[in-house]
Amino acid sequence: MITEENKNLLFRDLSSRFSYGVKVAHTTLSDNMPKVWDVIGLPAVGLVDIIVPGKYRFAAVPVEEIKPYLRPISSMTDEEKDYVIHLATLPCAAQICEKKVDFFNSHHVDWRGLIPIGLAFEAPEGMY
Repeated sequence: MITEENKNLLFRDLSSRFSYGVKVAHTTLSDNMPKVWDVIGLPAVGLVDIIVPGKYRFAAVPVEEIKPYLRPISSMTDEEKDYVIHLATLPCAAQICEKKVDFFNSHHVDWRGLIPIGLAFEAPEGMY
């Protein structure tokens, strides 16, 4: 059972990644259903629309029934690490902080630590 705090954390994370094409697993489906879905909408707080392109579409799935596929920080390339280090050397004005968050979200990096607490799956290499 997911706590309300974790449910809100997961929804906030998905909301920030939505425009970058985040992939999720629907955790309550039977084994014969597809394991990778695309998030196509966030119709209301706590609800997510998901789709397997050309096959199935589920609308308004409760956020606690899905887990995003994210990359652990340890999977970052040297080029990605260099960019983050470069950003870290700049003063943390609002624009720089926004760039850091956008970078992690657009590269599907688990900067909030969702994988270790069981709210996300580690993305297979090459998924994104």
